[in-house]
Amino acid sequence: QVQLVESGGGLVQAGGSLRLSCAASGSIFSFDVMGWYRQAPGKQREWVAVITSGGTTNYADSVKGRFTISRDNAKNTVYLQMNSLKPEDTAVYYCNAARVTPWGSFWGQGTQLTVSS
Repeated sequence: QVQLVESGGGLVQAGGSLRLSCAASGSIFSFDVMGWYRQAPGKQREWVAVITSGGTTNYADSVKGRFTISRDNAKNTVYLQMNSLKPEDTAVYYCNAARVTPWGSFWGQGTQLTVSS
């Protein structure tokens, strides 16, 4: 069973920075895509950033230029560096790992980010 554990959330002032981490219980090489999603109160979960096994990244327009997703294969960890944070970034951030063969999509328990104005 794949386990993903997020950490690094907290309270930060607008304009500040924070880095989230997602540690996987096994090798992240087995996943085709890993990503970060977020869910704000009263809203649907939305994707934030993804990174493929080949290192290709993609970002939601709302975070492009401010957030950076990266991976450390040796540590089986994916990171989300968040800069120039805004109050609208406040949400629970979830890590996701997905693979095609065998098919699977796994979620972490989430970590809360609160950005104060």
